[in-house]
Amino acid sequence: MSKYIHNAGAFYSYIARGLGKPAGLGAAALAVYSYNAIQIGLHGAFGYFAAMTAKDLTGLNLPWWAWAAAGIAVVWFFGYRSIHGGAKILGGLLIAETGILALLAAAILVKGGAHGLSLASFAPAHVVTGGMGSVLALAFGAFIGFEATAIYREEARTPDRTVPRATYAAVGLPGLFYAFISWVIIQAFGNTGAVAVASKNPASMFFTAMTTYVGGWATDLMRVLIVTSLFAALLAFHNAITRYTYALASEGALPRPLGRIHPVHKSPYIAGYAQTALAAFVVAGFAAFHADPYLQLLLWVNTPGVIGIVVLQALTAFAVWRFFRRTDHTESAARTLAAPLAAGILLTGAAMLINWKINLLTAAGPAVNWTLIGSVPAVFALGAG
Repeated sequence: MSKYIHNAGAFYSYIARGLGKPAGLGAAALAVYSYNAIQIGLHGAFGYFAAMTAKDLTGLNLPWWAWAAAGIAVVWFFGYRSIHGGAKILGGLLIAETGILALLAAAILVKGGAHGLSLASFAPAHVVTGGMGSVLALAFGAFIGFEATAIYREEARTPDRTVPRATYAAVGLPGLFYAFISWVIIQAFGNTGAVAVASKNPASMFFTAMTTYVGGWATDLMRVLIVTSLFAALLAFHNAITRYTYALASEGALPRPLGRIHPVHKSPYIAGYAQTALAAFVVAGFAAFHADPYLQLLLWVNTPGVIGIVVLQALTAFAVWRFFRRTDHTESAARTLAAPLAAGILLTGAAMLINWKINLLTAAGPAVNWTLIGSVPAVFALGAG
């Protein structure tokens, strides 16, 4: 659909042209809210893990908010310096993070796991086992961000070819890699042992396997790479937010100054200033009230963002279907009818599942959960109104 719409970088563009401008403006408000919620919440995780890792490995004892503030500043700098510089940083971190997991996988496979290698975990019966709904709710949250490939359309040399390829790769390659690593970590403990370890302390599962099969040095390296992976996510979402804001400002849905491009770096630098200021304000507020950076800043702020993006993905799928029902085109029925309708129905189910299992994402009580869920339609209605 992107080649039929000039500024395809925003949910606003798709949904407004498919479902009407009020829905598009509601989507615009929800997208800005959701992406910012995810990015700002991640500053809590970055500050938490950076502080803990630095203290354990070097003895440097700084509060989490100091690390979060440093992360905000560095993310702003690379976002200001253009997407090309940020892409090199993200590419390098991705290689390092993938490499350490590949090293763990190789060590487990070479040693044959805990009790020999088995494909029993892929048995179809496990698909309908208890708790699968909870797993799927978390999985949909893990894939948030693949839709952002369209945001870079105006900066790509051949967008009609590269954007679809990048989107398919952003879903397919991580999905296959996640499945492979999940199978490997089961082999590290055995089918029964893996369930016991994951139930008791899932956070240390990979660290335990790394120490057992590779060594303590690799575990320390993995801890560092967790921090760098969070930084990579912060930078990626910052770039997505600033370009989304630029797209909306270019179409008049946000103040025009937010659509200014830096004359040298070609980055949407005014939007970058705005996003950085918002992140600093929220992080400072949580720090001032002595909130927990992980259980509150990360989990509470992230969750409505995850719900909002899945809702927007579902609305976009339905908008694509309706757009092509009203527009002359030469595309196949599979691309304009079957795929968008199937995606819309499945993503609607995913949004409902995440709301149903929201306690897994927030670790909070009903009052907090209902407030977070309610913020999503409230923001959409505000934008549409």
